[in-house]
Amino acid sequence: MSGGRKLNPEERILWGKVAKSTRAFPERRSDLIAFEAEVVARAAEAEKSAPSLPREVPEKQAEQGRTAKKPAGYHHPLEKPTKKKLAKGRLAIEARLDLHGLFQGEAHDLLLDFIYRAHERGLRHVLVITGKGSSMGSEGALRRAVPLWFSKAEFRFLISSYEWAAQHHGGDGALYVRLARTGRVEP
Repeated sequence: MSGGRKLNPEERILWGKVAKSTRAFPERRSDLIAFEAEVVARAAEAEKSAPSLPREVPEKQAEQGRTAKKPAGYHHPLEKPTKKKLAKGRLAIEARLDLHGLFQGEAHDLLLDFIYRAHERGLRHVLVITGKGSSMGSEGALRRAVPLWFSKAEFRFLISSYEWAAQHHGGDGALYVRLARTGRVEP
């Protein structure tokens, strides 16, 4: 879609739902698998050929590295002082969402709607409770899935960073999420 118009947030949500519901034609499945293998091979090759950074970076280059934009789809963890303030209650958690007992499809749609509405309202810090999912000794499906969803296109422009919550807010079964500022959103 290069050169075309940008999708507004509502269209992005709709497109995400449509894209999630699609399936490859059975006769094209082998082509898709071959294409994915080729993409993975190219990525591994590009990673090997990427120049390695020197051990010690001069101060000027280090400053430039700090101000450089982060790659799309990658969220930095919350800064330690911010996480500490959220944990101690000095920084307000402005909204909460509990995803306990939901199927992944329901949870994804509910989470996307929650994050989108919170972002529209200008909220900055929210708590998403996934649960630990320790039934039968396995790690919870939502606990694994939610951080992966945050790197998808429909969430990427809404979220600035996230981190596992303090123990009294749910620990490994909850996430502090910092939403992107509303004025700096780039679709």
